[in-house]
Amino acid sequence: MFLDFDGTLVEIAEKPDAVFLAETTRASLVRLQQALGGALAVVTGREIDVVDAMLAPFRCPVAGVHGLTRRDAEGRMHGIRVDTRVLDAAQQRLDGLAQRYPGVLIERKSHAIAVHYRKRPELEAPCRAVMEEIVALAPEMHLVSGKMVIEARPAGADKGTSVADFMTEAPFAGRRPLFAGDDVTDEDAFRAVNDLDGITIKIGGGESRARHRFDDTAAFLRWLEASADALQKGHCLG
Repeated sequence: MFLDFDGTLVEIAEKPDAVFLAETTRASLVRLQQALGGALAVVTGREIDVVDAMLAPFRCPVAGVHGLTRRDAEGRMHGIRVDTRVLDAAQQRLDGLAQRYPGVLIERKSHAIAVHYRKRPELEAPCRAVMEEIVALAPEMHLVSGKMVIEARPAGADKGTSVADFMTEAPFAGRRPLFAGDDVTDEDAFRAVNDLDGITIKIGGGESRARHRFDDTAAFLRWLEASADALQKGHCLG
């Protein structure tokens, strides 16, 4: 089982640090991890240490920054190299953007940098214009768009490649994968899991490669809790 974080395990919030993980969800994750023999991972755009802090005391394998970093079930870290000078230059440009437009938030990550405009949705165009200028000067970078966020990140890995990597390792290898997510950045994982004849679940509206759908995060979390109950009793997922 591979799960996105924002919009999947927690409701989307105006600020990345304002999300709330319900205790019932944390308990479901604990029970699912036990029932699946450890074959549960979070695949997210957030940094691994940030997810760890939000899930604590629960801990599991995590792919962070949309697959650019990954901690496997043995605790080993994987990732691609990134030129921090490119990110430093991008941050200077984006800090100026945030000063010019209050409400725009800049999120610096180890391997990427993102601009959030959830508080100012009318500013998508200027935010995108600056990000396009940044990647035009750094050919190794490309843009990934999500819900009210645009991220500049190096090519070479995504949520789909991280799921594929997990599937070559214990305890995931030889099993049928399930991936649940809510955003455009989850489409790479949907494609990878579909290719493995797995189960793909989209949360919310919009076009998607996913073969199953829940209307919203609350509905998915109810299903997740019911799934934990079913698996603990030795039943199949419904």
